[in-house]
Amino acid sequence: MSTTSPIGVGVIGLGFMGATHIRAYAAAHAAGFNCPLVGVCDQATERLTGRVVTSGNIATGTSEQLFDPAQVRATSNLDELLGDPKVQLVSICTHTESHVDTAIRALSAGKHVLVEKPIAVAPADVERLALAARAAAGRGLVCMPAMCIRFWPGWSWVKDRMVDGSLGRLKSAVFQRLGTPPAWSPQFYRDNERTGGALVDLHIHDADFVYHLFGRPDAVTSAGTLDHVTTLYHFGGASAPAHVVAEGAWDHTPGFSFRMRFIVVFERGTADYDLGRTPQLLLCRDGKQETIALEAGAGYDFQVREVVSAIREKRAARATIDEALEVSRVLDAERRSLRESARITLP
Repeated sequence: MSTTSPIGVGVIGLGFMGATHIRAYAAAHAAGFNCPLVGVCDQATERLTGRVVTSGNIATGTSEQLFDPAQVRATSNLDELLGDPKVQLVSICTHTESHVDTAIRALSAGKHVLVEKPIAVAPADVERLALAARAAAGRGLVCMPAMCIRFWPGWSWVKDRMVDGSLGRLKSAVFQRLGTPPAWSPQFYRDNERTGGALVDLHIHDADFVYHLFGRPDAVTSAGTLDHVTTLYHFGGASAPAHVVAEGAWDHTPGFSFRMRFIVVFERGTADYDLGRTPQLLLCRDGKQETIALEAGAGYDFQVREVVSAIREKRAARATIDEALEVSRVLDAERRSLRESARITLP
């Protein structure tokens, strides 16, 4: 059991992602990170009972008791939650259009923040939070975007191999994230003006991971639609990868199984990941396939451990709102490329 003082957690929004965050904090707390859930907030009072039916890309259809309302402050009043001194860190899991204003309110109330992706559809709105997050950092507050793929076992392995150079230079990377239209909050997800479509809400994971690996691309070329996009990322320099592609879609018909995959080619090996396969990660080299052992858990688990660790260690998190702003600008260029059927250079 951890001997450190608790970091009390509040979760705002108890839909699919709010439930996912609660499970991740519970697992982290059980592992000794001492981050108990102390408060929740949702406008739908029926969710304040703590019982939910799971829906989502990875697991659906099960009912569970997420929290005990006798032990956790459960309110539909955001000011009540943000005014609770037991709440030190909040996860913002509401609809996209409310992320920025809710995060700014939480920072103003002196809370650390983990805010779901996308931060906003428009870069100008992400920039508002980036400015607030920089100011809050001066007061010792952490504000982290929930870019869970950076922390997903197998994906973080690719970043580690880039850093240590053990497989040589990365030459090619192809990412694929394909699904059906979200079954949760269908009215919200059918409105591309509010979500940005699969381009912004789903494909953002791979755009962020490309940025995480290589930095901002010089240009992008995208084809398809907001709900099914394929983008080629262009990078300059002798050491830059020659081939980086990501496909993201949620336009498949019901019954299609969610796909999350990559093939990354290094000079001395090819990494092949498929979420729906056992083993998930294979390394092909020297004429053989090796199984790469991965740590149990999902990116959601490791991202909440990262934000809790950053708070404890009084440091910046390994994903920042400034980086989220850069990724939103990349996505904006991809959107423009779709609209104009052209290669778009980033400024």
